[in-house]
Amino acid sequence: MGKGLETRERILAIAEMSVLAKGFGATSIDEVIAEAGITKSGFFYHFKDKNELARAMLLRYVEANNRVFDDVFGRGRQLSDDPLQAFLIGLKLLAEVMADLPHGHPGCLIASVCYQERMFDREVRAIAVNSVQGWNVRFRATLDEIAAQHPPREAVDLDTVADMMSCIVDGGIIMSKLMADPRRLEHQVLAFRSFVKMLFSAEPAARAGQGAAPASHSASSHVDPHLL
Repeated sequence: MGKGLETRERILAIAEMSVLAKGFGATSIDEVIAEAGITKSGFFYHFKDKNELARAMLLRYVEANNRVFDDVFGRGRQLSDDPLQAFLIGLKLLAEVMADLPHGHPGCLIASVCYQERMFDREVRAIAVNSVQGWNVRFRATLDEIAAQHPPREAVDLDTVADMMSCIVDGGIIMSKLMADPRRLEHQVLAFRSFVKMLFSAEPAARAGQGAAPASHSASSHVDPHLL
């Protein structure tokens, strides 16, 4: 990474920490400049105003979240060929990622934009909306794949279930910060995992009627049982 990119990344990291701590309105350019150890002209070389800074922060935040989702749910698919088991493994891994954050989740930039949307231009708001819609589409596609093999036990709107993922994570972040209990977010992700497992698992009688399944040597047969 070149010096210019390093400076830009440092500005974005400092600005994000400040916005998550006290909001976008209370975060000043002068404060970010002082913390980054750069000149005002150096800041404006990278960002012409706070809206451009907000756009870059949001895109960076969304990319980071996408990398986490790609990693945990990709690993789930590597460990099981069954879409339900793969998703359950991914949710377990996601909960572990949240639990490993040393001081809890720092906060959600998407929520910050939502709460202070009048401070931003249309492009910033569009990035926030499109990111959430993209996550909803992603999880709806996963749920469709699961439902094709494991019909839900209750009549549910899968769009609503897909929306729950973002609601669970953002709600868990708020609850964790409010109650000063970082584990709340982890527990909420695990509760959503239990809901998905119950929704798509076969009725006990149906499972009993299937009889003993033959031994399998596929990847799914070597999954750590603690992830299921």
